[in-house]
Amino acid sequence: MGGKLAIRGIFFIALLSFVFTAEAFGAPMAEGSEAYRTIGVSPRITVWLLAQTHLWFAAFILAVPIFVLILEVVGVLTKDGRYDRLAREFIRVSTTAHIFTVALGIVFAIALFFFYPKFMGYMTDIFSPTFFFYIAIFLIDAVLLYVYCFRWKAMSKGRSKRVHILIGFTLNITGTAIMFIANAWTTFMMTPAGVDRYGVLKAGLFEAINNPLWHPMNLHRFIANIAFGGAIVAAYAAYRFLSARRKEERAHYDWMGYTASIISIAALLPLPFAGYWLTAEIYAYSQEMGMGLMGGIFGWVFVVQAVLIGALFLAVNYYLWCGLERVFGGRRYLPYVKYIAVAVAVSFLVWLTPHNPILSPTESAAMGGSYHPLLAPLGLMPAKNIAVNIMILATFISFIFYRRAPREAVHKRAGSLKAIQAAVMTAAVVNIIFVGVYYGYFADSTYKIISSVIQVLSTLIAITVVSILEFFIYRHARQEWRLRWGEIGDRSQYALILLAVSFTWLMGLMGFVRSAIRKHWHVYGVVRDNSPEAFTPSIQEATRVVSIGTLVFMSMIVFIFYLNRRWLGGEDELGDRDEL
Repeated sequence: MGGKLAIRGIFFIALLSFVFTAEAFGAPMAEGSEAYRTIGVSPRITVWLLAQTHLWFAAFILAVPIFVLILEVVGVLTKDGRYDRLAREFIRVSTTAHIFTVALGIVFAIALFFFYPKFMGYMTDIFSPTFFFYIAIFLIDAVLLYVYCFRWKAMSKGRSKRVHILIGFTLNITGTAIMFIANAWTTFMMTPAGVDRYGVLKAGLFEAINNPLWHPMNLHRFIANIAFGGAIVAAYAAYRFLSARRKEERAHYDWMGYTASIISIAALLPLPFAGYWLTAEIYAYSQEMGMGLMGGIFGWVFVVQAVLIGALFLAVNYYLWCGLERVFGGRRYLPYVKYIAVAVAVSFLVWLTPHNPILSPTESAAMGGSYHPLLAPLGLMPAKNIAVNIMILATFISFIFYRRAPREAVHKRAGSLKAIQAAVMTAAVVNIIFVGVYYGYFADSTYKIISSVIQVLSTLIAITVVSILEFFIYRHARQEWRLRWGEIGDRSQYALILLAVSFTWLMGLMGFVRSAIRKHWHVYGVVRDNSPEAFTPSIQEATRVVSIGTLVFMSMIVFIFYLNRRWLGGEDELGDRDEL
């Protein structure tokens, strides 16, 4: 009953959104109206917190239906009811968060039009057709979500199940379309296209939408949303695991956390490559923005980013290593864990090392110059490209060990195929290091971009080849040891919570950097920001705002977990679940 009330709330808020935004978008800016307004609070920080919190929720609710659909299809193909029940519980969590997303979106839109009326008037002149299209798709998305979530049991068999899967597929299409439209507005502010130097639209609306960053941002956010959504659901499973009182509950939420974390890990591995594409396009559009992105005052932000990325990879690997406790056969891989840990830790330290941080005269004199005499080369991108690729491969090896733990290969050439896997991984690591060092430090600088592409290809080829060989090696493997779901230490669940918090903080920090490189422009090079707050905030202020936003968002997520448990009957089906 509570869940249906929540969905009805979504419809009500969506209709309010249509009324408010239609009125705002349809009203042209009056001559002589003020460009900025204030009501005693900082407009920039208010809009900043509202935008970021709304984006966190949007990323979550757009990602969850993607892997819910995957789980539902897997459940049908394998005839394993656990996947179907797990998918249903995932979509319940997302449905509860949906109403918060809509409410925040409305408040965010009202704040934008109130604080920045002239700027929003300009954006309305350019993008007003997409605003109405956005609202229409959102209403369709809400209808599909209602049907998909609350008709799950009624459409659980035969042809109805196929129709239900089709509804889930359509729900993901509409959700992705919503993200693409919003990305067009955001990327236009960074790389405006289709307008002249006075900001007048000349080439047409599609050119403004299809600006240089639109496709890279679509890919980057699509992958990041899946990783982030998986991390939040894994944190929910950890929350339920730690509060569970029965063995069956612990087993179920252990499996749920494992499944969500694997989805998050699978999206995390290619995410840095999508980030490289986005960064390269920023450089290509404006060298000023590109240089500002990873140098100057933002250099220390990327040191903080490195800490968070390192925390992500360490948390993921630690969770996988703890997972070896679930099965007796996992002990045979424990001796290798220390080598993986060293590889991840060393790569993390290289990724963390800055090249030319902003220093005081005293600090510069103590170091002997702007660059550290020994560590400066590690601050350059060639070294960091080596580090991130090795971290990805090390994490992939941890995952392979975990997948092998309960099984014993019976393939007659298993030993030879495993030797080929080891050779492929070794060759990839050697090639990544050689290409990064030679082309990054000794060859002409024009080859640096090419070297990063070669490194990415080496990583992707190694993962693909090893995965294919792994499939053949263990296709008919014996299940020698039973996975003991629920028999894992509580510390592994704290790693899942750390994963969610690190993702949230990282998304907020990088959102700040992406916006701040525009400097004193609302739309880069076209619409100038003439407000009293048209300056780049200090790193201290930025991290403080992002930290407050992270605390607020995580508090709201915990509240949603509570609502999901009370409103949507989080424990109602435990008696019907098969023992894991």
